[in-house]
Amino acid sequence: MTFALRFSDLTLGYERHPAIHHLTGEVPAGDLLAVCGPNGAGKSTLLKGIVGILSPLDGTIERVGVGPREIAYLPQAADIDRSFPVTVYELVSTGLLREAGLFGRIGRGERTRIEDAIAAVGLTGFEGRSIGTLSGGQMQRMLFARLLLQDSPVILLDEPFTAIDDKTTSDLLGLIGRWHSEKRTVIAVLHDFEVVRKHFPRTLLLAREKVAWDATQNALNGENLLKARRMVEAFDTAAHACERAA
Repeated sequence: MTFALRFSDLTLGYERHPAIHHLTGEVPAGDLLAVCGPNGAGKSTLLKGIVGILSPLDGTIERVGVGPREIAYLPQAADIDRSFPVTVYELVSTGLLREAGLFGRIGRGERTRIEDAIAAVGLTGFEGRSIGTLSGGQMQRMLFARLLLQDSPVILLDEPFTAIDDKTTSDLLGLIGRWHSEKRTVIAVLHDFEVVRKHFPRTLLLAREKVAWDATQNALNGENLLKARRMVEAFDTAAHACERAA
């Protein structure tokens, strides 16, 4: 089996403080993988390492057939500046930057692709709207349209369904299913175990280190979930104790 990503004794963190410890494993090409765990488990940190925002403190990330800048990445909604003066059409069109370059010409073919991506997420008629006027669900639809244009073999989604309506969640899950059928590798940080169990065949359960990495029904069993919660709580308690002692 070919793989898209390989982690070898990977440690990631901030200012030399590890948030993920000694992670080893492979993500097969075409995998549909959920990353789950308690708050503070290192889930978003892992995606930032894969896309190259964070460099490993130790160990390695091997990417096969794609560089960090070629990976399609959807950050958490809180990380996006909605006050930036840009329209839906303009922001979606940035999905073509890797292909066309910063000052690349957008011709008829590119315009058609942008319009098709906007239509695919149900935002036809919103092209001229400022992104600051969008609801949470409309914002996520727009960002998924940009991902469609990036046309990457590896797609990272950080909490893509937080604070959006059920209809939008269902529609975007349909797009994720489409990417999976196209043999793209999709990795999503998720909190809703019902969605994970229904739509994601494999799960990595994190608690600053790997608790389980298996078929979803095995990874998210009660024993593993309890272990993950206790591991993160133990880490946080120890961290506070060290801080007070200092």
